[in-house]
Order: sequence, then C-alpha cells, then structure tokens
Amino acid sequence: MNEHPSKIPPISVMVLGYGGLVPFIALSAVEWVVPAHADVLHHALLAYAAVILSFVGALHWGFAMLAGAWQPRGRTMGYAWSVVPSLVAWVALLVPSPFGAGLLVAFFIAHYARDVRVAPVIKAPDWFLPLRWRLSVIAVLSITAGEMALRRI
Repeated sequence: MNEHPSKIPPISVMVLGYGGLVPFIALSAVEWVVPAHADVLHHALLAYAAVILSFVGALHWGFAMLAGAWQPRGRTMGYAWSVVPSLVAWVALLVPSPFGAGLLVAFFIAHYARDVRVAPVIKAPDWFLPLRWRLSVIAVLSITAGEMALRRI
C-alpha cells in the first residue's frame, strides 16, 4: 500500500476521467445513427483519440520529473516515452483511416502496458491502473466501433 488514497477521488478524477469518454462514445455511436456524416464524425473521433493519446503520453513526462525512485536511465526513458504517443497520434491522423484507427488502438494498448510497468516504480495510487484500464478499454472499443460504422462491417 502506498501513501496515495486507494479510492478514486470522486470529483477531481472520476468525473473528469469518465467525462473524457463522452466524445469517444458519442462520436462512435452517432457514426452508426447518421451514416451520411460518418466520414466527418470518424475524423472527429480519431482527432479526439489523438489528443487523448497525447495527453496520456504527457503523464509520463510528469512521472519522470517527480518519481525520485527512478534511476537516471529509467527517468530518461520516461521522458522519451512521453513524446512517442504524440508522434504516433500525429501519424495516425495523416494515414488513411483503417491504418490510423489501428495505430491509435495499438498505441492505447501499448501505453496501458507501459503504465503497468511504470506504476509500481512511481508508486502510483491504487486506483490509477484500474481507472486507466477502464478508460483505455472504452477508448479502444469506441475507435473500433467507429471504424466498423464507417466501413459498415
């Protein structure tokens, strides 16, 4: 057990974290309901996913700055990793949708895997990984559902 609270802080994290899923869910759902605008809606979904992927990458910059337990090499890797999601997100917006969506999905999964490795080192709060898991799963499912709606699979 670490010094952080084990329950998610109700307003500051839970509402904001889950509130961040609204565009994922809404855009992917509306793609199914309004197929005539699926291209525009899907672009908006992928753009939002790219922004969020950049955001979760930036967390690792903060971890590297503040985690005293990290050895210098690990800290350098934290800084380096923190910019990779932004670069991947940018590329995902430049390539055709099936590839861009797949790249975003793959990197949400890869980023969660990185979080799992880093969380014990930085002594993340007990609620961090379960919350990141739920947010990542919904993001990945929304991107996938949006891609399916666009392709009418």
